[in-house]
Amino acid sequence: MSKQELGVIGQDAADGAGCCPTLLTAPMAADRAAELARSFKALGDPVRLRLLSMIASRDGGEICVCDLTPAFDLSQPTISHHLKLLRQAGLIASERRGTWVYHRLLPAATDRLAQALTRPPSYL
Repeated sequence: MSKQELGVIGQDAADGAGCCPTLLTAPMAADRAAELARSFKALGDPVRLRLLSMIASRDGGEICVCDLTPAFDLSQPTISHHLKLLRQAGLIASERRGTWVYHRLLPAATDRLAQALTRPPSYL
């Protein structure tokens, strides 16, 4: 089977395979795989996964780094390093306000991760 017959996720499909291809409906393009892998790799650490959860579940949609640090038995620079990796992966955004930095989830990023893993309704 040729590459043209496979219909790669992240590229236009001539066969109309649907608006939202997933891992289960078509092979993934290399650039899309690299983008998703960076995000999944960032979430592969328990500290970063907990940080993302704390940020996402916070009332008001954002949290100060000063509220994150006490939840871990880690130094503030280590927490900041983990937050930097989440930022670089495109999962969170940060904004400095005076002395403190506030972090918020970027919902489109987690939606992309979820969409890539979602099983289509017709999949058995």
